[in-house]
Formats: sequence, structure tokens, C-alpha cells
Amino acid sequence: METKPSEISSGKMFGGYNKRFKHFSPTLGCSMNFHIYFPPSPSPSHKFPVLYFLAGLTCTDENFIFKSGAQRVAAAEGIALVTPDTSPRGLNVEGEADSWDFGVGLKWFFGRLLALPFPITQKNNAKLDQKVLELRTAQMAAQFYGSALLNIKLHLILFGHGGENEGTDLRRAGFYLNATQEKWKNWRMYDYVVKELPKLLSDNFPQLETSKASIFGHSMGGHVNVAEQYSANKRKIFSGKENVEGKMSVSAFAPITNPINCPWGQKAFPNYLGDNKSEWEEYDATCLVTKFPNVSSSILIDQGEDDQFFPYQLLPHNFEEACRKANVPLLLRFHPGYDHGYYFIATFVDDHIRHHAQALRLN
Repeated sequence: METKPSEISSGKMFGGYNKRFKHFSPTLGCSMNFHIYFPPSPSPSHKFPVLYFLAGLTCTDENFIFKSGAQRVAAAEGIALVTPDTSPRGLNVEGEADSWDFGVGLKWFFGRLLALPFPITQKNNAKLDQKVLELRTAQMAAQFYGSALLNIKLHLILFGHGGENEGTDLRRAGFYLNATQEKWKNWRMYDYVVKELPKLLSDNFPQLETSKASIFGHSMGGHVNVAEQYSANKRKIFSGKENVEGKMSVSAFAPITNPINCPWGQKAFPNYLGDNKSEWEEYDATCLVTKFPNVSSSILIDQGEDDQFFPYQLLPHNFEEACRKANVPLLLRFHPGYDHGYYFIATFVDDHIRHHAQALRLN
């Protein structure tokens, strides 16, 4: 299968280009998509530093590119944006459709939400796929995602692979970790994001300076990029070369900062990682910051005070206290009136890109 990325779409924006690519991932055993925003280039030989964005639950590689408006400042700062997908796709793992709140439970939920005139069964999956595709075309899905009800339902329902064909593309929750349980063995998103994707970029896009890179993310994607910063064997990443030490900045929007103590993590981690909680801690930023104190790189986190998940899923105060005890610099900003969605991200994304631009210039 073709591991070299092939371009599947392109659009000009702020003098640069949003481009979407597809490739086969040996790490995950399936085809994957990712986006790159290339800023306008001052010369054919110019290389851009890279800023990775990891999206959250229910998302794909498209959400941030379509909704954040980050390209304006990325173009001005001369930074390439890279957005990978959130989970393996098309693997059809046994049991993924057995319950309403796991795997392909989203199909069941859409069926109930729309009061469809046919039963939600495996036989009628194609009909439901088409109905959801119509929703996306009409941009109704985007409106639904903005509602608190659907936000809560989607985040409770989604775990692992959704099992739909690529055209339907209903989104998953891969948590960017390396699953240790046999059933979910293809869920190696940590290795994909940390190792395979940077090497793929380095080998195929000479205009990217992959040795100069930073990372930010949202919700589930926010949890992992903060965690990356504080694991001893995980801080030398996003360089295109494994084990190359590089100074890296990190930021997040409404991250899941303490997943071992919240419902999302307590559902996902045992399924992916088993019952050994020491393995869970390797993907928990609050645990990791206590193990690796006195890290010099500062962290920027923005959190909406009207985020419906703030009190019981995100737990930023746990992380704040851990950073205080570990002498780790943290700028944690709370914003009245903002929720968990992309309006919130779009409002503050310029600050995050400038935060990373400053760090990348110091490299």
C-alpha cells in the first residue's frame, strides 16, 4: 500500500494553502488523512517551522482547519500548521457496535435524534450513513455540535473507532495513546503522531523544518500535548528524528488535564490500556508533571468558564496545583461566558500561535 502522501484537496487562504493529504499508515494499519497549512513563502528554498494541532473528541483533521481561523496569524508568523486525524479508521473491530455509548453508538444516537422512519440495525447502516452525510452537507451537524446536549451525548458516546466508511466519517476518540490491549492493538496514535507523521513530513515536504516544532490542542488533544511535555522519553519529539532533544512550547484549549480522575479517561484508559493504572499515568499530564519537576518550558492553557465539561471532566485546578508543587511555569487563563466549542478556540487562537512563534524563534 502507498505510504507516500497524496494530495486530495487544496485551497488558497491568506496567501498560503490549506492542503489535505492521504496515506497508508503502517503504524495504524489503515489509511489516514492530515491537513497542512503552508504559509506564503518568501522564497522557493524557505523552510517553515511546524506547529501541530491535536483535535478533541468527535473531531477529525478537518475541524481546526475549517473553524479556527488560525491561518491568518500562522501566515503572518510564517508557521506551518499540521493537523492529524484523531483515530484509526475503517478497521471494523468486533464489538464496536454492541452498545449505545461505545464505538459506533453515534449511529444509534443520530437515529434517535432524527426520529428516522426505519429501525437502527446493521442492515440499515447504509441508510443511516446517507442520512448523516446529508446532515453534514447541510451543515446541521455543525449546529448540533454547538449545542450543550449533543456535546454531552457525543463525548459520552464516542470511544475508539466509529466503524463507518470514510465517506460518512463520523469521528472518534483515539486519545493519542498506544493501546496495549489486543482488541485495540491498532490504536497506536501516540506512535503515529510522535514518530510516523513527523518522519513522513520530513521525508516528503522539504519546505517544512520539522526539527523546529511545537504542539497545541483541544480537549482530548490538549491532554496529550501537555502530557508529552513531561514524560522523560516523550519530550524529544516532533523533530522528524527520534531522540533529538529540541526546545518545544506547548499550549492547550480546555484540555483534559487529569484523565485518570475523570469519566472520559476512566472509560477510555481501561479499554485501551487495561487495569494497570501506572500505565494510565503515562498519559496523564497531572501525574507526569509531578514526576518531572522543574521543566523550563512554559505552558499556556485557556479555559472557558461556561464550558459544560469544566467541573467534572477537565479538572484544570488539579493540574495547576501539580505545576505549582513541581515548580513548572503555567499560564492558566479563565474566560467568562465561553464554552467548549470552536467559537472559544477561534477567539484565543492568535495568542496561542504567537506563544509558539516566540518559542520557535528562540530555537
